Amino acid sequence: MELQNKSTRLWGNFFKVNMVQIRTFHMSWFAFFAAFFAWFGIAPLMIIVREELDLTKSQVGWTIIASVTVTVFARFFIGWLVDRIGPRLSYTYLLVFGAFPVAGIGLADSFESFLFFRLLIGIIGASFVITQYHTSVMFAPNVVGTANATSAGWGNLGGGVTQIVMPLIFSGFVIGFGFTDAQAWRMSMVAVGIVIFLVGIAYYFLTQDAPDGNFKELRAKGMMPEKTKVTGAYFKAMKDYRVWVLFLIYGACFGIELTVNNTAALYFFDYFDVNLVTAGAIAASFGLMNIFARTLGGIFGDNFGSIWGLKGRTYWLFIVLMGEGIALMIFSQMNVLFLAIPMLIVFSLFTQMAEGATYSVVPFINKKALGAVAGVVGAGGNAGAVAAGFLFKGTMEWNDVFFTIGVVVVIASFLTFFIRFSPEQEAEEKALFEKANMDLLKIRADRANEALAHSAQVVSDYNENRENKI
Repeated sequence: MELQNKSTRLWGNFFKVNMVQIRTFHMSWFAFFAAFFAWFGIAPLMIIVREELDLTKSQVGWTIIASVTVTVFARFFIGWLVDRIGPRLSYTYLLVFGAFPVAGIGLADSFESFLFFRLLIGIIGASFVITQYHTSVMFAPNVVGTANATSAGWGNLGGGVTQIVMPLIFSGFVIGFGFTDAQAWRMSMVAVGIVIFLVGIAYYFLTQDAPDGNFKELRAKGMMPEKTKVTGAYFKAMKDYRVWVLFLIYGACFGIELTVNNTAALYFFDYFDVNLVTAGAIAASFGLMNIFARTLGGIFGDNFGSIWGLKGRTYWLFIVLMGEGIALMIFSQMNVLFLAIPMLIVFSLFTQMAEGATYSVVPFINKKALGAVAGVVGAGGNAGAVAAGFLFKGTMEWNDVFFTIGVVVVIASFLTFFIRFSPEQEAEEKALFEKANMDLLKIRADRANEALAHSAQVVSDYNENRENKI
């Protein structure tokens, strides 16, 4: 059952927050930004934490694994939940309850307690599924890839911003308030926990589930399947092999981004002999590419889709995933800073475009179980990060780990050729795509006619005034 009144424009209506679709878009990316910031807020401070808690290389590796492990299961669950109660309530509950372990990590005084809280914080990584779900139900096929990619990309930007901001917050507590290093990193995380709690409350009051209302109201009007049908649709989606192919593909792009977010600052600190702030700033350059890179992946996904249909979206996904793997292998071989930084940025560009390309395909796999598909594919990102995390806790040098991961990504790019769509679905989606474009052209034509009518009226009024004066 297709939800109605989806927006056919994003950039043209970008500042029209009175439109529920646009207001939801802005709230969804900002909520994901805040969640992502909190999720990886401790990463740039690990240099301090490692020293204070006297963590070994293996223990640091376990904290990297913990930060993404629980998110795998959380994303499976949230995909089912969001189909049942809607994205508005799901996001509110996730951020409000997730704020407690974020702030609570400040209580950690040993490796075991730190690992426990790092594990729990991973729950808020499920926010990604809700963000992608919410923009998918708010935007039409001609722009849904762009909307999904932009909301996720700007949310992922939190992973880059936190690399810069958290060391500054930490320094503020040390210099401004006279806290010790041990106190400062703890208070920094408490501050972040308070922020995401407030964002969760704001999400409840400023959004709604769909363009025409909340799920509870739409179900009462017979405009949506009942809750009892959600679980059946969920398991049907789980049987679709394409979902699991995308699960693996997303592990090869978003999973690698998560891994780099967790390791970049330590990598540059240990291998390039830079200080804490510089290491954080360099690591931030990777995440900051999200401001446009993931959006590019979605835009090109929509454009490839307009030319070659749904299979065109998978062609684009192959291109960027292959580029990501090659760029990562080259980056791993850079041993001087002025070469490593540009290659890190190129690698980041392809990684995030691959993520956007993936979620330009996701909305078309199973519309009746969109939450399930988004959840399973999103979980694949974290599964990839978990797998990569085990490599970092071993004896292999980190540059060799990056090279190995690059090879795996190149191999994973060929999985895109297994994502197929039936001729009937291709035809159906082509018709919906064309309808969305026609609606968009009609809107533009109406606005052009209004502008012409206004201009004609201005000229008429001018001539009339001139005649009166004469």
